[in-house]
Amino acid sequence: MVTPALIEMGHAGPVVVSEDARPRNLVELLEKYQTGLDPTRIERIYRVGEDMSKAKIDWHSRPACEHRVDIALKSFKRYLTSLGLRNETIKLYSGRVGAFLDFAGTNEPSTTVADEFRDSMIDKGLSRSHINNTCFAVKKFYEMKGILWSFTVLRTNEGIPYYFSESDVTEIFGVCTNIKHLAMLQTLFYGCLRSSELCKLEDNDLDLEKKTIRLRETKGGRDDVALITEGCVETMRIYLTIRPQKNINGRTPLFYTDNLNLWEKGDVHRMFLYYKKKAGIKKPGAVHVFSRHTPATILVAKGCDIRIVKEVLRHRDIRTTLRYAHVADKTKRERYEQYLVL
Repeated sequence: MVTPALIEMGHAGPVVVSEDARPRNLVELLEKYQTGLDPTRIERIYRVGEDMSKAKIDWHSRPACEHRVDIALKSFKRYLTSLGLRNETIKLYSGRVGAFLDFAGTNEPSTTVADEFRDSMIDKGLSRSHINNTCFAVKKFYEMKGILWSFTVLRTNEGIPYYFSESDVTEIFGVCTNIKHLAMLQTLFYGCLRSSELCKLEDNDLDLEKKTIRLRETKGGRDDVALITEGCVETMRIYLTIRPQKNINGRTPLFYTDNLNLWEKGDVHRMFLYYKKKAGIKKPGAVHVFSRHTPATILVAKGCDIRIVKEVLRHRDIRTTLRYAHVADKTKRERYEQYLVL
């Protein structure tokens, strides 16, 4: 049988104490062996060879690491930046990975947890594009850690997108009495802009003479040019005579909030929904439907060449534009009777 002994672990190294010389408590131990032994550095006191099961103490337990999502996301954002991804993509991916880490409850989730997270999104009935984008973000997170994770990309719905009618758009413009908001709504619609593109506009991006707007880092990371109408130009002239120029965070934004902050996508979304509700429009669809689907649908319905629509929307692939090649039955009937004549 092993003679029980004490092992003291401190900065001075292990000190073995015989059974007979064993102190009765920790205070006596510190008084007796404080030479060369820093009390603040004592980590454990073990009894070697003695059964400790009755104490019901897990002597091998370690303090749990605090689950700090922000720490993991900081590293993830740095990694995405190093890959040269756009700020919009970094923001999107970081948000999706943050939700994933909250679900996992740890900053070191296994790939099995990623599969469970994907299944949970499917069970919730989230859109396929949302699920796919989230999974792409999670995959990047694992790539940062040198871990391979794969998933099946869900085929997105290529059906007819929602859109507003011409009268709907006119109603929205009509109920907007705030000149800044009207200028923003018209710039979105006539420029066929995404809300993120609107938020990035600066004063020198607008050319009222040429009726164009320069766009920075659009979808795909490239710069581009959008067209606007004469009516939109006139609204912008009125707006710019009222609005003082401001420098915010080193930028001269074309549009800024009343609190002198830069507009964000969420702000634009809420602003549009306010005027949509004020106009009494019940159709589904938010700002993207208003500024992208609707002008494309109107152009196609009025007979605009699909190749021109592609350039106006700044699509790289005409197959994306063909989604808007759906026109009202009335328009199809008019064109049918106009051209199919013997």
